[in-house]
Amino acid sequence: MRLYIKTSASKEIVPFNHLHLLSGTLHKWFGSNNFHDKISLYSFSMLRGGDFSNLGLKFNNGATFFISCWEVDKAKLLIQGIQSSPDLFCGMKVIEITLKQNPDLYDTSYFQLGSPIFIQRTIDGNKKRFFYYSDKESSNLLKETLQNKMKKAGLQVDDTLEIHFDKSYRNKHTKKIDYKKGKRIIQIKANCCPVIIEGKMETKQFAWCVGLGNSTGIGFGAIK
Repeated sequence: MRLYIKTSASKEIVPFNHLHLLSGTLHKWFGSNNFHDKISLYSFSMLRGGDFSNLGLKFNNGATFFISCWEVDKAKLLIQGIQSSPDLFCGMKVIEITLKQNPDLYDTSYFQLGSPIFIQRTIDGNKKRFFYYSDKESSNLLKETLQNKMKKAGLQVDDTLEIHFDKSYRNKHTKKIDYKKGKRIIQIKANCCPVIIEGKMETKQFAWCVGLGNSTGIGFGAIK
C-alpha cells in the first residue's frame, strides 16, 4: 500500500539533505514500536515540488512525497499518526493523504526512483564499501537485499528475480548525501539511476513497497 502525501507550504527553507528530517517524522507517526531497528519493510521518497535556492528548497505551494508499506497494519499506523500529529518540519503540515493499493505490475519492469539507491557492504572484516550503478556487483547485491527482505516478510524467494540499473539512462549519476544521525553526519554516496526489475508480479509489488538497496527505512531506494 502507498500513501501519497501533500503538505502545506513551508515557512522556512528546507535543507537539500532532508531525508533525516523525513525519517524522524515517520518515527513520530509510527509511534512507539519494536521494528525501527529491524529490516525495513517500508520505504519513502524525498520531497518533490520545491524551488531551488542557494540555501535549500522553498515549497511555496507545498510538497509531495510518498510512503509505501508492505504490511497494511503499518500503513494504518502511519495514517493514525498523521491524523493525530500532521506536522512535519519547517512549518509544513499534511493537508491531504491519498491511498493506493499495490498496482498490477505484471507488464511493468522499468522503475524510476523516488529517492537515491544506496548500496553498501562490509568487506575485509570491518571496512565499508559503497557500490554504484557502474559496478558489476551491484545487480546481485540489490537482488540479495530484496531476497533477504522477502524471507523476512515470509514470502517465497523468487528464483526468476533479476535487478539491473539502466546504464543507458542519459542522466545517471551518483549523489553525495550528508545524513544526520544525532550529532553525527554520515556521508553517503548513492545512485540516481532507474532500475529494471524482472520477476513475478508479487516480487515487483514487494519491491514497489519496500524499496531497493540498503537503508530504505531512512529514505533511500524508494521506487515509483
